[in-house]
Amino acid sequence: MAPVEAPSTFKRFVQVGRVVLIQDGPSAGKLAVIAEVIDHKRALIDGPSTSVPRQSLTFKHMILTPYLLKSLPRAAGSAAIKKQFEASDVVAKWEASAWAKKRSALERRKKSSDFERFEIMLLKKTRRDVVRKAIFAAKKSA
Repeated sequence: MAPVEAPSTFKRFVQVGRVVLIQDGPSAGKLAVIAEVIDHKRALIDGPSTSVPRQSLTFKHMILTPYLLKSLPRAAGSAAIKKQFEASDVVAKWEASAWAKKRSALERRKKSSDFERFEIMLLKKTRRDVVRKAIFAAKKSA
């Protein structure tokens, strides 16, 4: 009788076809696909749809995403990667994810001017006042 393995909660493995988010370098913030695992520290990545050149990149400079191109062969060329990447609509799935929305909001906040931050503060104060008054009215009527 074979031993029963406990179900693993870890789902993002380093594998060919895994979509990664690049953390560092000129392509930081862009998506790419692992085309080949070179060794325990590096992988060959390619992102023809996101203008990431085919290159060797260390794992510490990439974040594994939950997206995977399942039928991608090892060491696939740029054309094959681009075809599967666009067919699986990874970019649209990524942009719809909460992770990408948080990153874009953070980027938008970093690029905001002093006056825009001041306007945001005023809007937050107004919202806080409306909520406080609604809570007070609900408590008074109850």
